[in-house]
Amino acid sequence: MTGLSVDDVKISLQKFGLYDYVVFVLMLASCAMIGVYFGFIKKKAKKGDGEADYLVGGRQMSVIPVSLSLIASFISGISLLGTPTEIYVYGIQYMYIVGGVVSMGFIMMYIYLPVFHNLQLTSTYQYLQTRFDKRMRLFGSVLFTFATMAWLPIVIYVPALAFNQVTGVNVHLITPLVCVICIFYTCVGGLKAVVWTDVVQTVMMFGAMLLIIIKGTLDVGGLDVVIDRAMASGRIELPDLRFDMTTRHNIYSCVIGGVIYWLKTNAVSQNMIQRYLSLPTLKDANRALWTFIVGTLFLLGLCCYSGLLIYAKYYDCDPLTTKLAKAKDQLLPLLVMDTLGDFPGLPGLFVAGVFSAALSSLSTGLNSMSAVVLEDFFKPFSNRPLSERATAIIMRSVVGVFGVICVCLVLVVEKLGAVLQLSMSLGSVSNGPLLGIFTLGVLIPWANGTGAIVGGTIGLVVMAWICFKAQIAIATGEMTFETKPVDTQGCSYHFIASEPMSMLAMNTTTTSTQATPASEPEFALYHISYLWYTLMGALITMVIAVIVSFIVGANDPYKMNPKLFSPCVERMLDRRRDKKKPAEDNEPRLEVLETRH
Repeated sequence: MTGLSVDDVKISLQKFGLYDYVVFVLMLASCAMIGVYFGFIKKKAKKGDGEADYLVGGRQMSVIPVSLSLIASFISGISLLGTPTEIYVYGIQYMYIVGGVVSMGFIMMYIYLPVFHNLQLTSTYQYLQTRFDKRMRLFGSVLFTFATMAWLPIVIYVPALAFNQVTGVNVHLITPLVCVICIFYTCVGGLKAVVWTDVVQTVMMFGAMLLIIIKGTLDVGGLDVVIDRAMASGRIELPDLRFDMTTRHNIYSCVIGGVIYWLKTNAVSQNMIQRYLSLPTLKDANRALWTFIVGTLFLLGLCCYSGLLIYAKYYDCDPLTTKLAKAKDQLLPLLVMDTLGDFPGLPGLFVAGVFSAALSSLSTGLNSMSAVVLEDFFKPFSNRPLSERATAIIMRSVVGVFGVICVCLVLVVEKLGAVLQLSMSLGSVSNGPLLGIFTLGVLIPWANGTGAIVGGTIGLVVMAWICFKAQIAIATGEMTFETKPVDTQGCSYHFIASEPMSMLAMNTTTTSTQATPASEPEFALYHISYLWYTLMGALITMVIAVIVSFIVGANDPYKMNPKLFSPCVERMLDRRRDKKKPAEDNEPRLEVLETRH
């Protein structure tokens, strides 16, 4: 062991130089120029429907850029930094979620996407009014607004921490600067600017991860060394086949719970559906869906391997124990500076890649917020149709105002400390009830608006209780997580041993207990794995909604517009309608209903 301290090693690894800043600034500048192009140059060249152009790209976008935009929007900085941490700390069990991802693709393609695309909506919550009533549209929109505003500041804050790790620059200096550029190109360029900046940012993400993996693998001695060290430590393992809902990750929670979680985030989320609706045909939307799935699985695979690579690099000197990395979410930036620090410009490419992931998620969120606020809060309550100028002002003002709020909330997020877990769990609170409501709409024609609002409210309350109790259990040590072994025998510097706890790692892997005190019952509802949360919220919502619907008077499916249901339900209703009554008797009823909606 040398005379170096851990602080000396930290300082020696901060090699972010001029070329790195140039790469980072060029990424930001390219995004700003794309916004200028679509907001001013292209807009003057081609006049059209301003609202449709701003929110859904005139419904004439191309498959490849939309697919890359979907990947960039879904993979945030939290994913890029959190997934390698998950693998390093807990092993590869989480990666069996790929089965859930592929299953989600088939379910979305045949059940959800045809409904939204055929109705040509701008806000997915318009569907809730058409299928149920105005109360449901407002309910869904409010949930989306609060969940988005709780998520976006964390999306911004996490990569700012990475930037701080590699440069030492204050978080509050870089966050406003980057966010202002993102707000600018989202505000002036609309969805087209968001999609094409996402293309640039996706390339940056893949480039950064591939660079780290290739150079890092060569440094540790090759792929064989990475695999051997991961196998020896138990990080590479077969799927856990035990059916136990309190196990944090097993094959059932990853595939069954995973498919439901991904359905909510991809099949009924405004952030994602808005991109599918920007494509001209359903066939194009399906192609974009599968391109997105393949690209996301590839990127998740890169993140998984980088987690194994971090262990192979630090297998005999754990940087968390030595405090070389202050928090678990700083493991990947540490590997980058250790691996690429001597190559000018390459650390800058990594930081640009992580910030690209954050910017794409932020711009997606802001653009979706402008669609929801305009369609669900302004238009339904406006006494007369909004002019094109008023619509443009509202859409851009929403992006600006909510963007500034997100920047301010970053200050709050930093002060929350461990309470950050609670704010990151807000997604789990609303995801299940929202998925349950949309699934009721497309699959269960008997469910009515009263049943949906009661079911959604009860589902929301129950999931809020479960998430709150789970966070308390984690904070008090009632719920503990089994981690993979680490070692510090090979460290070449002095340190004081510790066991740091990361806000990000605890939340991206918020889990069920591995052991509970003897005084506690063997099973408690809030001890279940976080991957079951969305499924539980959806089931509670749907069961309650169906019961209440039949109590107050269920819908007559044959009096409803069949286009509001998924193709399989629509075919079933058509067959039964043909058997029950002649087709001529139903034509006037359908026409009346369609005009009413």
